[in-house]
Amino acid sequence: MAKAVRYHRQGGPEVLQLDEVAVGDPAEGQARVRHTAIGVNFVDSYQRSGLYPMALPAVAGNEGAGVVDAVGRGVKNLKPGDRVAYTGLPGSYCEARLVPAARLVKLPKGVSEAQAASMFLKGMTVHYLIFRTYKVKRGETVLWHAAAGGVGLIACQWLRKLGVKVI
Repeated sequence: MAKAVRYHRQGGPEVLQLDEVAVGDPAEGQARVRHTAIGVNFVDSYQRSGLYPMALPAVAGNEGAGVVDAVGRGVKNLKPGDRVAYTGLPGSYCEARLVPAARLVKLPKGVSEAQAASMFLKGMTVHYLIFRTYKVKRGETVLWHAAAGGVGLIACQWLRKLGVKVI
């Protein structure tokens, strides 16, 4: 059993409660992750409020990092003890959970689990904005609104590193 922050009905933060949930062993293609850090994102409140409907009861959160403690059959790229992170998987506000192994990214030395859990989604957002939405080139000027937010802070640093003038 593991502790999880769940909600059994839509609403504000008052609907969150600490429950015990069964985690179980990983099935084929899965890994069990013991969380050491979770990300908190605005989308979590949309899901909890019902703006983005979720099957209930639901475990809050969408982003986490931790240590693999077991892998299912067929998982070749991960082993117990690997430090990993993921995003875009509802249910991260918990001590441990099962995750599709293909959705986990190994963390390199120098990146803490807390750093990964807090910026994985934000970093992916910046990546698609500056490399896919518009491929920013060295020497260009970019006007970035809301530069003090999580995405903005990462974007401004990344753009500067690429040789882009940021306003």
